[in-house]
Amino acid sequence: MDFSLMNASRIFAAGHIVTARNRPTGWPSSSGPGALIKTGGMGMGLDPAIHFRSLAMDYSRLLALVLALIALPLTPLQAADVFPSKPIRIIVPAAPGGTTDIAARALADRMSIELGQPIVVENRAGASGIIGVQAFLAATPDGYTILMGNIGPNAINYALYKNLSYKPEDMIPITTVISNPNVLVVNPAVPAKTVNELVTLAKASPGKISFASSGRGQSVHMSGELFKLKAGINIVHVPYKGTGPALIDVLAGQVSMIFSSLPSTMGFIRGGRLRPLAVTGKQRAPELPDVPTMEEAGYPDFQVTGWFGLFASAKTPAGAIDKIYRAAKIVLTSPEIKSRFAELGGIAGGESPEQFKNYVMAEKQKWAQVATAAKIQPE
Repeated sequence: MDFSLMNASRIFAAGHIVTARNRPTGWPSSSGPGALIKTGGMGMGLDPAIHFRSLAMDYSRLLALVLALIALPLTPLQAADVFPSKPIRIIVPAAPGGTTDIAARALADRMSIELGQPIVVENRAGASGIIGVQAFLAATPDGYTILMGNIGPNAINYALYKNLSYKPEDMIPITTVISNPNVLVVNPAVPAKTVNELVTLAKASPGKISFASSGRGQSVHMSGELFKLKAGINIVHVPYKGTGPALIDVLAGQVSMIFSSLPSTMGFIRGGRLRPLAVTGKQRAPELPDVPTMEEAGYPDFQVTGWFGLFASAKTPAGAIDKIYRAAKIVLTSPEIKSRFAELGGIAGGESPEQFKNYVMAEKQKWAQVATAAKIQPE
């Protein structure tokens, strides 16, 4: 039938007679199965048996229509209303063992409780975080795949690569997770107990001292480049696919030094396996009160803060982003996480998406200026 069920119901309810003149399109004709019976005058009406068979047919079609509507896929707006209804994936664009990985796992454990769904951390290291970002952007923008971004792929890379496969507009900043200064550490076999002693060694043997990084474009790398620029020394950059692998070689003495994040190195510093010479923050780190800042060591305007935060794809429903942000903020402002991050030398985040967006854009501009001053040619 192609007539309106609503019109049909109104006709039945009013006791109207269906004739050739007022019969809706598709209504059965006055002869044949399902026909209406004209009884004449006020007695005109419907054959009861035919009436009920017709009603049963209409209700069955209505039920089929309702079931079909229920089976339709949810629109993005409707999906956001029930978000999350399945596990969430956080892509970490670095190897296990670094600050990005440590912070992501600590956050995921608690956020899974707030959101009522498991959160899986997936490491996709390589190419200065580019591989991880590409994997993140290749996923459906529904909030079920988010990125644990950081200063490297989300700020510095724009100044170091001519043809990045992504742009800032592809991602929506959700909130900062952790921020911390870097710390200049050397293998204990290096005969330098201060920054100036290290500079003296580097100047005495140009190109002999090497510094490791978690990859080209990371704050660990750019701290080393800034050091070269400020101190006027020639030291060799050795990039790795994450802080974890980089630290392994520094610990083994394969590389002389690294400007690593505090969360990644505090355990090795406390165990005497790495010697700290300075921190890159504006003030001394409470966890290392006897270690000077780079400015105190004689290098003004040497401030580097590593930061890490959550990002969603640009087309992710606003409702899903809001739920992720609210859950993350609850976790990041909890005493447990604040204490955990402080022990690692970091500060828990929780800023709003708008605040985080403004900070990321300011960082992008800052590191573009540093790359230009250091004469780093984009690849």
